[in-house]
Amino acid sequence: MAGAMSSARPGVVRPCAVSRLGQGTGHHFFGYYNKTAWDRTGRYMLAHRAAMMDARLAPELQVEVGCFDLQDNAAFHAFDTTGAWNWQMGSQLQWLEGEPGRKVIYNVRTDDVFARFPGFGATILDLDTGAKQSLPMPVYVTAPNSRYALCVDYRRLYVTHETIGYSAHGGPLCLLRAPATDGIYRMDLATGKVALLMSYAALRRFQPKLSMERAIHWVSHIEINPSSSRVLFLHRWTERVEDETCFLHRLITMNPDGSGMRLLECSDHPLPHIARRFDPKAVGTFDYEKSEHQISHPLWRDDSHIVVWSPHAGEIHYHLYEDSDAGGVEVLGRDVLTENGHMSFSPVDSRWLVSDTYPDAQSNKRVLFLFDVRDGVRIDIGEFYATPELKKENRCDLHPRWSRDGMAVCIDSVHEGMRQMYVIDVSPITGTRGRLQSASPAH
Repeated sequence: MAGAMSSARPGVVRPCAVSRLGQGTGHHFFGYYNKTAWDRTGRYMLAHRAAMMDARLAPELQVEVGCFDLQDNAAFHAFDTTGAWNWQMGSQLQWLEGEPGRKVIYNVRTDDVFARFPGFGATILDLDTGAKQSLPMPVYVTAPNSRYALCVDYRRLYVTHETIGYSAHGGPLCLLRAPATDGIYRMDLATGKVALLMSYAALRRFQPKLSMERAIHWVSHIEINPSSSRVLFLHRWTERVEDETCFLHRLITMNPDGSGMRLLECSDHPLPHIARRFDPKAVGTFDYEKSEHQISHPLWRDDSHIVVWSPHAGEIHYHLYEDSDAGGVEVLGRDVLTENGHMSFSPVDSRWLVSDTYPDAQSNKRVLFLFDVRDGVRIDIGEFYATPELKKENRCDLHPRWSRDGMAVCIDSVHEGMRQMYVIDVSPITGTRGRLQSASPAH
């Protein structure tokens, strides 16, 4: 699988029908691109409801967690509130895939000052019976088999990468650079038992770089493969957390017990401006996302392949990595997938990849598109205005997420002046073969 695909064909424009959820009061959003909002029946869709479109996060700021009933005029039914959330990922609200019935998990704030991460935990809620189970750590991702979750300290993320962290009472923590007592934790979902899988000290020792010595370390984008047998994550480090263009990255995989760690990609590079006076006003909201050194938004295609925006062999592209010691790296859409986005493969047909772009600097519009891996065609299915007043910590990315049957995509958007969820019907494209001939050329 090494090497690049043949050059992609020119893109096409094929707008798809869009319908808005959240017809009542409030603002609605789901969060990240890495999981589906739909339940197994296709009737219910998870969501958060906020009283405002944007606000600076604070420990007291609450959102409702609930779901839309698509058979009841898409009415929103709240089942709890939480203060453990952010605008990018919400509360990590998600279905427990390996459990019978309708069980969800989401992060909450607690009164437990003796917890490993004081003030934070997670809740499992059975929507059919109303039964609740409390867990001692906030989750980052749950395994598809629902047996375990992987966890990090969101207070640390609030310092290193504020957009995906949780604010804490008393202000930001004073952090050790690479502690041996913090890192990625594994939590058993049945018992709540917790174990440290991979410490920051161990990550710094793993195939170390000189740039790591004085840097602060953290992890993000933790994902578990479909069979729950392998984990990927981004190891990031920097000497200056306030300047995201100085972040350095590695894409790493490991077994769920912390063994078998494998380095797939590293973007370590010189930072000649690290010692200069830094002006945060000079860095645009999306400059970091468009960096040529960025390793970003990795996700499993299947048990052994990972799609990610990354630099490899001197070029940055959408890449497909094979998770093996001699694994190949394949370029996807060399000539048409030319900027970072939130990408994922259809859960039923890996021919189709959905992704988006960041806002265009002139129009403030971002594009939602499908990529036909078989034919090498990018199909632009919609454009959505991004309110420029929203900044890094409260912005609203599209974060496209597939329905379970691959016939629809759900996004978060503010193009109508409110933060809402939208469903795009892509079945005319993904449900039928050979219709691209009638699509109009992209402009």
